[in-house]
Amino acid sequence: MADRRRRGVVLALVGGTGWGFSGACSQYLFGQGVDPLWASAVAMAVAGALLVAYMLVARRDALLSLWRSPRSVGRLVLFSLAGLTLCRVTYLLAIQYSNAGTATVLQYVGPVLIVAASCFAARRLPSGRESVAVLCVVAGTFLLATHGDPSTMALSPEGMFWGLAAAVSVALYSLLPGSLMKRHGSLAVVSSGLLLGGVVLYLVTGSWARAPQLDGSGMLAMFGGLTGIGTLLGFAAYLTAINDLGAAKASLLASVETVSATAFAALWLRTPFAPMDFVGFALIMATVFLLARFDAPKPVREAAA
Repeated sequence: MADRRRRGVVLALVGGTGWGFSGACSQYLFGQGVDPLWASAVAMAVAGALLVAYMLVARRDALLSLWRSPRSVGRLVLFSLAGLTLCRVTYLLAIQYSNAGTATVLQYVGPVLIVAASCFAARRLPSGRESVAVLCVVAGTFLLATHGDPSTMALSPEGMFWGLAAAVSVALYSLLPGSLMKRHGSLAVVSSGLLLGGVVLYLVTGSWARAPQLDGSGMLAMFGGLTGIGTLLGFAAYLTAINDLGAAKASLLASVETVSATAFAALWLRTPFAPMDFVGFALIMATVFLLARFDAPKPVREAAA
């Protein structure tokens, strides 16, 4: 059990750091004229295909059991399109209209949305801790958008919209797979979800007409950073960590994503951040700790993505 927990800690940190790095890679690619919808479709399809190929070799029965159940396939389609695909598309669009650090932090409004939904469903008022978390999110988002001056907008309306849309999609991504992963395992679900979502997005958006001309550094950022480290490794490590630690602890550790995304954006891409940005970051990230629930992990599955 101790070894499993240690593995979970390491994988949650790896997943979060990988996501942060892929966010910076996305920002670099968009600066080169790459279309976010094309990048989302290709990254998901390639990562999903690689994971499905692995499953066919190493865990064939788990993968086939998922696809043999019509009910599970229906839930998979919902998770793939409304969870994984929406999560990737809104996040990358948020990066395009702001930057990797800001888009990543705005995603962490998601846990507050989950709390709000649970309060509404249970017909109860938020607890004191939950109320403070909501205030932190409102104040942090206000500072990111205005730098403290209501008469100015430091963050574009598009950046704000897609950042908050990414937060909604994170909430959906967290809530949708539940029993599906418990029954079939995270890797079977996420590999199938990534491949399905990537192919559907590619066809629906006509991504073949959006394909960019990438140089060597662009290819490395696209297929090494965004696809390999961010999509394949990031999802696999994080969802395995959830299995080892439980969702609350894994998500708390994976919030290192905000630090890595901001650091890579500032040090590699020379993205400027104002002091008020960091105050806003701190307020929004405080909600991760305020809302953390340190429950014992339930054995869920064996893999991840």
